[in-house]
Amino acid sequence: MSSSPTPVPIAKQVSILVLDNDQSGQGALRQILDSEGWRVRIVPDTTLLLAELKTGEWSLVVANAALIGLDSPLFVTLRELSSFSAEEGARLRVLYILPELSGAQYVGPLEAAKLPYVVRPFHLHDLLEKVSDLLVEVKAIEAPLRQVRHEFGQIRKKKRQDGHTNSMFASRDSFSYTDEELAEYEKQESEASQSRRNRVRTNLGDPGTR
Repeated sequence: MSSSPTPVPIAKQVSILVLDNDQSGQGALRQILDSEGWRVRIVPDTTLLLAELKTGEWSLVVANAALIGLDSPLFVTLRELSSFSAEEGARLRVLYILPELSGAQYVGPLEAAKLPYVVRPFHLHDLLEKVSDLLVEVKAIEAPLRQVRHEFGQIRKKKRQDGHTNSMFASRDSFSYTDEELAEYEKQESEASQSRRNRVRTNLGDPGTR
């Protein structure tokens, strides 16, 4: 009598909860995070955020700091939930989004508490790198994303040239991307993933050969 095959476990989809009430900001975050195949749920207020947190489905919260405040019970709750280490069974991390004009007031407290943040308008690759680093911490993904900086290098270079600026600080346009540029990134990533799947590997027993 033959034994039945052992079922292969299905990988759990990465789930990211976003707190933001800015429609354009919501769209940009969804497009960037969706491009990695992650499940994204956007809520516009803290009441809905708390309701979603109770489900325990989320690996990462991306939160607009202006909606939470740094002296609120919700901020304390998020800080406590994200304070566990991997050894303690960490399940959640939080990335704070700071508003462009009033974000400076949040920087000091967040850095003092060693909490991760990005300031609008942010670079696409900076956001993805910070998101993926946090997802690695809770073992939602195996490795951080590092390919975005190279793929968008030429786009950023062209933006700087078009702006004719010699400033050591990038202009606002160099920190943001159009829908067409985001679509191009998705296309490049899809092609790169297909290439990796189709690559023929030889000499697998030789640790020096890939």
